[in-house]
Amino acid sequence: MGQKKDLTGSEESKIVRYLAEGCSSLKIAKLLKRDHRTIKCFIQNSQQGRKKRVEKPRRKITAHEPRKVKRAAAKMPLATSLAIFQSCNITGVPKSTRCAILRDMAEVRKAERRPPLNKTHKLKRQDWAKKYLKTDFSKVLWTDEMRVSLDGPDGWARGWIGKGQRAPVRLRRQQGGGGVLVWAGIIKDELVGPFRVEDGVKLNSQSYCQFLEDTFFKQWYRKKSASFKKNMIFMQDNAPSHASKYSTAWLARKGIKEEKLMTWPPCSPDLNPIENLWSIIKCEIYKEGKQYTSLNSVWEAVVAAARNVDGEQIKTLTESMDGRLLSVLAKKGGYIGR
Repeated sequence: MGQKKDLTGSEESKIVRYLAEGCSSLKIAKLLKRDHRTIKCFIQNSQQGRKKRVEKPRRKITAHEPRKVKRAAAKMPLATSLAIFQSCNITGVPKSTRCAILRDMAEVRKAERRPPLNKTHKLKRQDWAKKYLKTDFSKVLWTDEMRVSLDGPDGWARGWIGKGQRAPVRLRRQQGGGGVLVWAGIIKDELVGPFRVEDGVKLNSQSYCQFLEDTFFKQWYRKKSASFKKNMIFMQDNAPSHASKYSTAWLARKGIKEEKLMTWPPCSPDLNPIENLWSIIKCEIYKEGKQYTSLNSVWEAVVAAARNVDGEQIKTLTESMDGRLLSVLAKKGGYIGR
């Protein structure tokens, strides 16, 4: 049911006139062709009158208290402004003032979703960084899949709207309206793909290898020179369809084995530069809260966004690997915050 319109100024004037003539609220509703509850609510609000605002005493902030607030905010990530100020024993400060003070030293953000890292994970990440520290990353093909939905990630459909304007209507669909699975790779300053996984296909070991055969090997790898194939290192994460014995043996028959197949540490999406490419593409296809009506339309948007990513952007991502490895070692296997 749509939202009822507010009473206009002329309607309110007519209500006052009809009341003076002795008409009931029900009769007024019929005369104005408005809902009886709307008329009754207006009459009740008019009779109650405007309540007088009681000014609460406001506490002034001393010069040294913002420093206390800054330290508390650093110790209490994702806490509310009230909780931060209460931890500093600063009370009586209105919310608007608290937020104004915090804006100068902090920002509102969501918690980042990442797989938890235990001690074993961190050790394996450090071992991986040490192993590949002297690698020429311009010869590494970084690959991954991405799923895009018709509606996009939750919370992205936000932006400024002028006063008096209504927010545009946004569709609500289960599972984001469905989606498309996309595979791509980047090497040096080149984008490989993107390639679309056939709708309804679940990527197990067999279907993953068949997909690589039909797309990556036939459409890109086969065209490369023998020297390029000899030096290229293939990277994939530890998804079950990637790391299975079947897939490993199949890639080995294609000549991608031993040192040509990069080992990958567990729980490490932050180390794969193609994750940053996915972010660039998603920001483009879902800008201004855009939604799509079909799987083909969202796929076409992915292809168009990928074409707009130039070689310099890709080169910046692949050349960031040396810094990522050093950051992993510096943080003793912890997340690098990229």
